[in-house]
Amino acid sequence: MKIFSKLVCALLLAPCAVLAAPQYPADNKMAVPEDYRSWVFLTSSLDLNYQTAAAPGHHMLDNVFVDPASYQAYVKTGTWPDKTVLIKENRMAESAGTLSKAGQFQTGVMNLEIHVKDEARFPNGKWAFFVSSDGKAAGTLMPQSASCYSCHQDHGAVDTSFVQFYPTLMPIAQDKATFSAAYLKEIGAK
Repeated sequence: MKIFSKLVCALLLAPCAVLAAPQYPADNKMAVPEDYRSWVFLTSSLDLNYQTAAAPGHHMLDNVFVDPASYQAYVKTGTWPDKTVLIKENRMAESAGTLSKAGQFQTGVMNLEIHVKDEARFPNGKWAFFVSSDGKAAGTLMPQSASCYSCHQDHGAVDTSFVQFYPTLMPIAQDKATFSAAYLKEIGAK
């Protein structure tokens, strides 16, 4: 399929992203895409936390990437197509370096959180969450009882994704009127 897609793009003489379908090497596992760092960068945050618990004993920076084909589809429609893969790369933050006098910078990968839309594989909710413990090992499927599912369902701005934290995508959702009912209720929209 990937070769066919590239051939179609070449014949049309048009740039287009090739959908990189999620790879599942075993039940309850998803391979970490080798090239995810070359995907479309959506946002970065410092110490973003969805719980009211005490702050962690360390600072964390994260980066969010989406596969290029899904990004192109989102820009056109304001929604995520089937086979979308969003990767949240969690990294340690450090403040002492050879040159730095203030602020935080990113160091090693702590883990990856993978949010994947695969309607055939996950027909009940269409989306699933995987966690790679080191950013290299295949991600392990989180059980449906994990809080990530209900949190994204209850607070995700678009199709259970946290577009509200992706500043370049919010205007698209606004323009295409694709905000979820739960998000609109949460922000008090009428």
